[in-house]
Amino acid sequence: MDLPLKLGLARLANGISPSSVTMAYSDWLTHLLVSPSKRADLASSALRKTLTWLQYSTHAWHGDCHRCVEPAPHDKRFSPQEWQAPPFSALSQAFLLQEQWWHEAASDVRGVSGHHQEVVDFTLRQWIDMWSPSNFIATNPQVQQRTLGTGGANLATGFANWSRDALAVLGGGKPRGVEQFLPGQAVALTPGKVVFRNRLIELIQYEPATPRVDAQPLLIVPSWIMKYYILDLTPEDSLVRYLVGEGHTVFMVSWKNPGSDDRELGMEDYLQLGVMAAVKAVHARYPDTGMHAAGYCLGGTLLAIAAALLGSRRANPLQTVTLLAGQVDFHEPGELGLFIDESQIAFLEDLMAEHGYLDGRQMAGAFQLINSKDLVWSKLVYEYLMGAQTPVTALRAWNADATRLPARMHSEYLRRLYLRNDLAEGRYPAQGRPVSLGDIQVPLFVVSTERDHVSPWHSVYKVQRLVRSPVSFLLTSGGHNVGIVNPPAGPLAHPQASYRFDTHAAGAAPADPQAWLQAAPTFEGSWWPCWHHWLARHSSGKVKAQPVTGLLKAGEPVLAPGTYVHQD
Repeated sequence: MDLPLKLGLARLANGISPSSVTMAYSDWLTHLLVSPSKRADLASSALRKTLTWLQYSTHAWHGDCHRCVEPAPHDKRFSPQEWQAPPFSALSQAFLLQEQWWHEAASDVRGVSGHHQEVVDFTLRQWIDMWSPSNFIATNPQVQQRTLGTGGANLATGFANWSRDALAVLGGGKPRGVEQFLPGQAVALTPGKVVFRNRLIELIQYEPATPRVDAQPLLIVPSWIMKYYILDLTPEDSLVRYLVGEGHTVFMVSWKNPGSDDRELGMEDYLQLGVMAAVKAVHARYPDTGMHAAGYCLGGTLLAIAAALLGSRRANPLQTVTLLAGQVDFHEPGELGLFIDESQIAFLEDLMAEHGYLDGRQMAGAFQLINSKDLVWSKLVYEYLMGAQTPVTALRAWNADATRLPARMHSEYLRRLYLRNDLAEGRYPAQGRPVSLGDIQVPLFVVSTERDHVSPWHSVYKVQRLVRSPVSFLLTSGGHNVGIVNPPAGPLAHPQASYRFDTHAAGAAPADPQAWLQAAPTFEGSWWPCWHHWLARHSSGKVKAQPVTGLLKAGEPVLAPGTYVHQD
């Protein structure tokens, strides 16, 4: 009797639990009502901000004056010159002051739980961003100038852009232009063959590009939330092609896109049929040498679990482990954690009950909400009001190629990792026993990104206090995706790219991430060469490259990118 009602609510709310949000606001409002001193502080702040804004607005008409408030470092909405002259400068300052006041209102209310405070602050910020003066024709000077200059053609083009996107969403289609970046045609082009397959993964081995290669192969485990080829985009920004070109033997896991029949696949299945099966397959091809292993995002979390299990054995095939924006401690998971509480997980379980999986578009919607300034409102202004077209890149096309998540796995990973933090606290069960990350004793290379909304670097940093191995920690510019896809040369290289890097013995890294940040040296450019040299230092030399022998289908080898990557 409950399921039809909850399923309807879940669809209406786009997967966000109304109960979770209601409890947060109830907690906040109740404690705010019984805190007259806090309300008095807010009234005083509102009066000061109003007087400051009136003074600024008066002086702004007579020449330059100091602004009342500065936007956040990454808020570029009011940076263009058109916003610096009145009345638009006064409008932008009023908005930023109002944004600041609501943050004060949501913060430091005595008695409100930390989680509820974060939910209120986040949702208020989303609501306020909707009403930014940059989002409306009447209050955006850039749009007004564009409209006058084109005679309104920008608005006609913008309406056409909006209509195209609306039809794509209603029809369940993909965004414009992604058909130009199909795997095997424009992306995922590095030559290779599928060498192993089971019901959950295909394992790709890439053809060598140099006469001699490192003796130890490299296994890469991407996240199964999205498809693997973010690490093998176009030849100009493919991490796989770069590694192969530097003399590494690279294996890549390509995850199946699960359907309703896979609803009972759990985290243990992803561990055994995924990482452990891939390690076994690589080891069978290279039985006399160890291997390097790297995991990206949630693939890095699962690789850490596998590395701990393998580290407790007498014979460990892993020689090094690399985590790319992969968390193992979820106590402070960033804004993605705002969507994780018991009410929200139960709500998602109701949503997944009908088909047995979570649709990838709903997960992508959560990521867009976290970074709404860049992914939602900037698009509204640029494409729908200015009438421009955002170029479709390989990374944008990959981002639209979402995958599904089996119901059991998704619930287990949210509860055990995000909600309970079982892995970091030694309670996570695998192979019938709790996993201890202290069993990881091989060298670690850990990459984090400065503006990561999915795996905040302060959270990724915590791995150093959980393992018993030397850790080389690297913090690179960019976000969760752009920071990782960071080629060192070519037309897609980021001219402003930089990174901080330092290595510490087991347990010797500063406990405070900020202390590490102040002490770590800074380097210009991409982090890829740094990782390549680190892998080379932890290898035992070069051997002659051998051609890849893969699986056969109808007498022909199954070539990369394989078959699972094409599943819609």
